Amino acid sequence: MKSPELLSPEWQDYELIDSGDFEKLERFGRWVTRRPEPQAIWHKSLSEEEWQRTATASFRREGGSEERGRWSLSPKQPEQWRISQRVGDKQIVFRLGLTSFKHVGIFPEQAENWNFIFDSVREMMDGGGKSADRPKVLNMFAYTGGASLAAAAAGAEVTHVDSVKQCISWARENMEESHLEGIRWVVEDALKFARREVRRGHRYDGIILDPPAYGRGPEGEKWVLEQNIAEMLALCAELLSPRGFLVLNLYSMGLSALLAKSAVNQLLPSPRTEQFGELYFTDRQGKNLPLGVYYRCKK
Repeated sequence: MKSPELLSPEWQDYELIDSGDFEKLERFGRWVTRRPEPQAIWHKSLSEEEWQRTATASFRREGGSEERGRWSLSPKQPEQWRISQRVGDKQIVFRLGLTSFKHVGIFPEQAENWNFIFDSVREMMDGGGKSADRPKVLNMFAYTGGASLAAAAAGAEVTHVDSVKQCISWARENMEESHLEGIRWVVEDALKFARREVRRGHRYDGIILDPPAYGRGPEGEKWVLEQNIAEMLALCAELLSPRGFLVLNLYSMGLSALLAKSAVNQLLPSPRTEQFGELYFTDRQGKNLPLGVYYRCKK
């Protein structure tokens, strides 16, 4: 059996400056954020004074909430700004913003998967990229659309599914900023959407899954990763075309890359290629911060 692989993407507009004591200090373009990070169980390398001096936006939880909180900003820190990343031969633009859930609108470690998606779509392209030959890619739990943009940049017809209307609007803005098109927007519960697509007999040449540990659909549908992921993967196995690719990301602490591999292999037992492992960034002091596990394969 192949061994897990550790992947860390290269960025110009992102840098992990320091991590520790359950926080991370990150540079997005010219601005530096300070946010909670449950996996940073070691001590910080820089002093508290250096963190305070470096951060232009700092997040603090409020009211005993594990997720919600408030940002403290330096005088010049904007609430929204833009960064970009090269994927294949395209430049993708992201509008960032400071949310009450500590997120800024991007998971930069996913750039490794964006490259895989871009290359997989380009590999499938036939007939010079004519409309009838464009691969169809489904991105579920799609957030602000990094994977959707990568697939569209490579020439795919993309269906982008997310249960939060504001995320769809944010992803559309990123598409327009990146001068891309060809993305179909769907505000719906991902599991409900996948069930319907199976009933309709639809197929996709690429499927991307980036599920949260917990979530709610637009009509209150409940998503619990451990309870629902097996059904979701079974539906994806039916939706995936004979030569298609699959990308699965898992963020929940305690879930391993080997677990992701085993869950997918039960349904797609003999892929042409597969890769699994952890995504991470290394801070300036050499500490490696794990930021989720991935599994990806081609049938």
